[in-house]
Amino acid sequence: MVIKLPLIGISGNQLLQVSTAFEGTSVAYTPQFFIDGLHHVGASPLILPIGTKEMAQQYVQLLDGLLLTGGYDVDPNLYGEDPHPQLQAIYPQRDTFELALIEAALERKIPILGICRGMQLLNVHFGGTLYQDLPTQYGEHMMQHVQKAPFNFPVHAVSVEADSYLHTLTGDRAMVNTFHHQGIKDLGKGLRVVATSSDGMVEAVEATDSEQDILALQWHPEIMLNNDSVSRAIFTDFVKKCQ
Repeated sequence: MVIKLPLIGISGNQLLQVSTAFEGTSVAYTPQFFIDGLHHVGASPLILPIGTKEMAQQYVQLLDGLLLTGGYDVDPNLYGEDPHPQLQAIYPQRDTFELALIEAALERKIPILGICRGMQLLNVHFGGTLYQDLPTQYGEHMMQHVQKAPFNFPVHAVSVEADSYLHTLTGDRAMVNTFHHQGIKDLGKGLRVVATSSDGMVEAVEATDSEQDILALQWHPEIMLNNDSVSRAIFTDFVKKCQ
């Protein structure tokens, strides 16, 4: 008997720079951590290559859940700002495609897990804005948000709201890794902040609409799955809700 595992769509990325390793051809990919993590907790991952809005809608019809990954900076034109001097590479086609994925997933009300850029893009979808470059825009009391330690090592704590869903997985406090130079500035309507770092940075959000299952994190639990029980709990719970 074939056991049907939840099918989780992973938003794909595209290597835009020419690489001799691939003979100068463009490459569609996702970090292996996401694939291994979903396999580990009993799901079938499906990488969703960047495409059209119509393709996004078709993909989502197949899925039991959507995982939004990290990568390029979000195009500031999407939230009405000109590019900051420290804005890094953007890929507007990816933004458009993933916003269509989000819209289709919300229509179907399937669970969404956003990680790093995934959280930021969800915030923009709901009408929020971003700090385009934290070191120059956030303030002098900002902690280190691009860690120097190996990425599978947690480097700072986040405080979690007691009445949040995330709290059922983490408790009052969780130790997390960090690798980002952008972050949420103005919160999108329809989201609530459920975790922050000691410098006030938004570290996690959830949907205010009880009919939408959204959890989005600024850190990278997929990298810490092998040695962190909270990271495993987040992925395990996400897949359980997709079943």
